[in-house]
Amino acid sequence: MEIREIIDQIIQESIDAHASDIFILPKDDCYHIDIRSGDSLSNLRKFSLSEGMEAINYFKYIAQMDISEHRRPQVGAMTYLYQNDSYYLRLSSLGDFNDAESLVIRIIYQIDHSSYFFPKQLTELAELSFSRGLILTSGPTGSGKTTTMYELAKNVGRDSVVMTIEDPVEVHEGSFLQTQVNNEAGIDYFSLLKAALRHRPDILIIGEIRDPGTARLAVDAALSGHLVLATLHAKSTLQTISRLEGLNISRSELLNCLTAVSYQRLLPDLAGNFSCLMDIASGDYLKEQILCSQRADFVNWQENLKQLREEGRIDDHIFDQFKKG
Repeated sequence: MEIREIIDQIIQESIDAHASDIFILPKDDCYHIDIRSGDSLSNLRKFSLSEGMEAINYFKYIAQMDISEHRRPQVGAMTYLYQNDSYYLRLSSLGDFNDAESLVIRIIYQIDHSSYFFPKQLTELAELSFSRGLILTSGPTGSGKTTTMYELAKNVGRDSVVMTIEDPVEVHEGSFLQTQVNNEAGIDYFSLLKAALRHRPDILIIGEIRDPGTARLAVDAALSGHLVLATLHAKSTLQTISRLEGLNISRSELLNCLTAVSYQRLLPDLAGNFSCLMDIASGDYLKEQILCSQRADFVNWQENLKQLREEGRIDDHIFDQFKKG
């Protein structure tokens, strides 16, 4: 079988499993091809060292990366067509101390693939968006946070200027003004965010709040009347508040700018299809939690999981796997 056919099989099997990442990693005497679906890492196949290097070189070639460079980090991107759908693949290569190269491929699923166990949760966030302010979405990598932000912006911003700041752009949306971090050119989140505010967007999407400077500008934008949709890494819904405090945002500022926080995961149903489950805090309850010195983790995550199990939409294994978020 030619390397092109093998690569097609790997990508297609990964998409069928709704994997977020493909890993081509060197081991002692072979390469492992692993995929991540949700929290699980599973092995697709093993390659000999020569086959693994050939696969990496082929990926790098079609992603317009330098196939002669095996030690320095590289990034690339490509679009893959499968069953009449386009998937955006983001590639990152890196050599280890033995000069053995590894490759990680992030699969970006287009926005029309989104599905929610409780569609009313997305409707709730959309209604809250009309209040403007800052709406934060948290969850692990590959949990669909970017998709949720884009859907919210499209729902509430049909006649508005929507601007995104991402690293990199993950979903291509022609109706948005999309900008991308380029650290090599000195264009980071902070400088892009400052420039974005001069463009006076109605809705601002920030791919990730990573540092105090970005958090400060996001809060200031929300306080000045923008709708700001952003992601933040946190282990639960209400710990998102604590993460903002850790980025030097005061409680008084949070009370004035924070409209809602949410946490989400992608869970497989009994048919093996993935849908998003969310946990949302807003209104008076959110204000109470902002003022608490010790916060809970979730609002109704456990209750929603129990409902899905009772309705036969997930099994006991999925319930046990995701009951802690």
